Amino acid sequence: MEVSMIGSSQVKTELAYRELGFCNLKGGKAVIPSKNRVCFGRSTGWRNSGIRFTLRATAAIQSEPLRSDSVSGCSKRSKSRDNVRLFVGLPLDSVSDCNAVNHAKAIAAGLKALKLLGVEGVELPVWWGIVEKEAMGKYEWSGYLALAEMVQNAGLKLHVSLCFHASKQHKISLPEWVSRIGESEPSIFFTDRAGKQYKECLSLAVDDLPVLDGKTAVQVYREFCESFKSSFSSFMGSTITGISMGLGPDGELQYPSHQRLVKSNKITGVGEFQCYDKNMLSILKQHAEANGNPLWGLGGPHDAPTYDESPNSNNFFREHGGSWVSPYADFFLSWYSNQLISHGERLLSLASSTFSETATTVYGKVPLMHSWYKTPSHPSELTAGYYNTTTRDGYEVVTEMFARNSCKLMLPGMDLSDEHQPHESLSSPELLLAQIRAACRKHGVEVSGQNSSATGAPGGFEQIKKNLVGDNVVDLFIYQRMGAYFFSPEHFPSFTNFVRSLNQSELHSDDLPEEKEEAADSLRVNSDSVVRMQEA
Repeated sequence: MEVSMIGSSQVKTELAYRELGFCNLKGGKAVIPSKNRVCFGRSTGWRNSGIRFTLRATAAIQSEPLRSDSVSGCSKRSKSRDNVRLFVGLPLDSVSDCNAVNHAKAIAAGLKALKLLGVEGVELPVWWGIVEKEAMGKYEWSGYLALAEMVQNAGLKLHVSLCFHASKQHKISLPEWVSRIGESEPSIFFTDRAGKQYKECLSLAVDDLPVLDGKTAVQVYREFCESFKSSFSSFMGSTITGISMGLGPDGELQYPSHQRLVKSNKITGVGEFQCYDKNMLSILKQHAEANGNPLWGLGGPHDAPTYDESPNSNNFFREHGGSWVSPYADFFLSWYSNQLISHGERLLSLASSTFSETATTVYGKVPLMHSWYKTPSHPSELTAGYYNTTTRDGYEVVTEMFARNSCKLMLPGMDLSDEHQPHESLSSPELLLAQIRAACRKHGVEVSGQNSSATGAPGGFEQIKKNLVGDNVVDLFIYQRMGAYFFSPEHFPSFTNFVRSLNQSELHSDDLPEEKEEAADSLRVNSDSVVRMQEA
């Protein structure tokens, strides 16, 4: 097969496709033969059939020079773009419930392809419920150690996300011994106004309560982190360069205020306050009595909407005359938010001190609760624990907390644009992202980013590139996530082009100065030789 590329990045693109098993067939198609198929189990949705795409489309991606109108910032990369380190998330179930590596052959092929594309590393979710599954203090790291070795052998870096939450979608639960405690003591979980418990993470109210067989949640988290540091000591600072500390639902610093899944044809509601477990109510009662208003400590706002309702469906968040501006609301929202920030302080401080001498960087993730951002009360943020309204900046205290603990802040949703949000939701991911980033700049907190979902958002790649240029300095970007869609013909060529646009440094042969053409010819010959060797 003739390669019509001259730059090393283009050669790597071709080799990356071949690493995944693509081969040239007559008729202009490229397929993976059955013996070379990259197949992934149903639990992650990785397809059992071969991946197919037209060779013509791929060649177009590889051979055409990137035009200035296709890449933000023209042909020369900005300083901020040069500094971005690109990682790709591994499947959420990369390690099985019995501590074996899932899809090992497929992941190995994917790692080689990512390395050839110029991706710096991968992100690995490490689940509390898998490692410490059976009993407190009984850790099983074998599956994750095997994956770390695979990543190291592929010549990639590793960013680890410590997940102290569960995932119903991927059937990953909390440790069995924790769930057993929860059956007899349900107050260890967040609870909503109707009494429904959220059993996918522990309530922040038990951080310092000895409810886990005589230990506090913070003590259990610390021992987990110490065991991780010891078990992965040979990878720390060399292969493992970053660690994201799990801070709550989906690993983010927030209350599970939107735990009810929204139907695809319905606008996201405002969510609900999560302060009704026994321990949270006890803290609220004490706080209200200390402030001389004991009646304010009986619970959350009685006139707030439910999960799927709009701000104006009840009085609390109403635009005109809503009680969110009352003295009681200020008391409650301040307390609710401060409890979340204190939780973040405890966990980031724990992670920072544990990993301070490992040459790794600690991160924490803050959610992008952008629905209803264009309303005065910002209800989705308030129920999630961020006291941010049109008259109050709720992210200053959050970024100050990150700065105190020398941690970097991870922001999801960098692929979301206002243009593609439902008009009725009065949403603005772009304005919210800008507000959080401004607070980070003010307090000297470095920002890292992720995209919103594995299936991508409309115009997502262009929006990501927009968020990586100019003053939008980003330390690290983690693209989520490996799976059937990631390596599909609908997506992988676009991702390839995205990576090339971030790392583009070569010029097309037509743009080379005359004295450079001889070197270009030599590179072209070498490129063809490499590909012929790969074919052999």
